[in-house]
Parts: sequence; C-alpha cells; structure tokens
Amino acid sequence: MITTIIRTIILYIFVTFAIRVMGKRQIGDMQPNELVITLLISEIVAIPLQDISQPILSGVVAIFMLIVLEIVMSCLSLKSVKIRKFMSGNSVVIINNGIVDQNAMKNVRMTVLDLVEQLRGQNVFDISTVAFAVLEINGNLSVLLKSGDQPATVKDMGIKKEKAALPLPVISDGKVLMDSLKALNITTETLNKKLHANHTTASEVFLMTLDRYDNISIVKKGSNI
Repeated sequence: MITTIIRTIILYIFVTFAIRVMGKRQIGDMQPNELVITLLISEIVAIPLQDISQPILSGVVAIFMLIVLEIVMSCLSLKSVKIRKFMSGNSVVIINNGIVDQNAMKNVRMTVLDLVEQLRGQNVFDISTVAFAVLEINGNLSVLLKSGDQPATVKDMGIKKEKAALPLPVISDGKVLMDSLKALNITTETLNKKLHANHTTASEVFLMTLDRYDNISIVKKGSNI
C-alpha cells in the first residue's frame, strides 16, 4: 500500500510538471499533437500505477521523452510553416461573406446541425447574420457578424469612457499577495494606508482588488459579495 502511495505521488508531481512545461492550454484549446502527447502520458502513467512490478523509472523516462519531443516539435513548428501545417493542420473558412461553403463543410465532415450548434455556442442563433465563420485548428468556431448585426460599442455611440484597467487581487482571505503589489508598483505601506482609509485591516478582508487607477473593491470576511 505504501509503495502504491509513493509511486502515485511521484508520478502525480512529474506529470503536473510535464503539463506545466508543455504550456497552459486547456483540453479544448489543444492542437492535435498536444492532445496526442497528453493522451500518451495518461496511458504511460497508468501502467506503473496498476502494476507495481513495473519500474517507475521506465514511466518517468517515457514521459520525459514525450516532453522533449513536444518541445522539439514546437520549436520546429515555429521555424517551418510546412511542419506546422503537418502537425496542426489549417483553419477552414466555413462561411465566407455570408455564404456557407458546403464543400469546405464536407472536407471537414461538418454537418449543418454541427454548424448550427457551434454558432449557438457563440451566441449566434440566426445564421443569416454571420459574415464569416472559421473552423479553427482546435475545433472551435470563430464568428464575425455582419456589420449591421454587430453590437454597438462605446466608440460607436461616442461615449467617453475611462481607460480600461485590470483589477488585481491584492488581498485574499486575509493574506497580502505580494506579486499583485509588485505588478501595481505599490508598497505594503501604501496598501495599509488604503485599508486604513476604508476602516479595515488585511486580516479582516476576504478579497480586495485594486487597479492602477486606484479603483478599490473590498469584501470583508463574513459579508456577501
């Protein structure tokens, strides 16, 4: 039992490291070669976990080789368009200038129901409003609506608006997040002054966010968001 637990912990740590090295894509955003590598890693890990007579080192070495292979192929794909096309394929235009390309749909084996479902996933319920739709390599459908059907923006309406800024969490469950303070270029002393101005302390805060324009949002412990 102890052997199984130790082997599981070792493989868990190593596979987590492997996935981190390969990148931060989600399963739905993976390229074909990345998905193949992920599936192979899961199969390799299962062998030493199910059969303790198998040396764990052989599984670790196999996973390491897959990581190296993925990194090498990624570097080659950056330098060669042909290799990139071979490994990942090409995006396909399904709707071009409002016209559905039926031949393109046949080539990628997409049915009309598949297309409608993908459009609904993009909050598009009327296919006649679509100017362009591109089936990406990862299987997602990118949609551009016709100009008359696109939602109005602040710029279209001539409304002046403050520049956008990303609010960062600076306190989480009473703990100050130093990385966020560094990103915002403020010190702990400045943060404490802001807390004092809001009549609270870091230990009383469940979540505090702050952006570069000094916009603050504070949720105290025990209060509703």
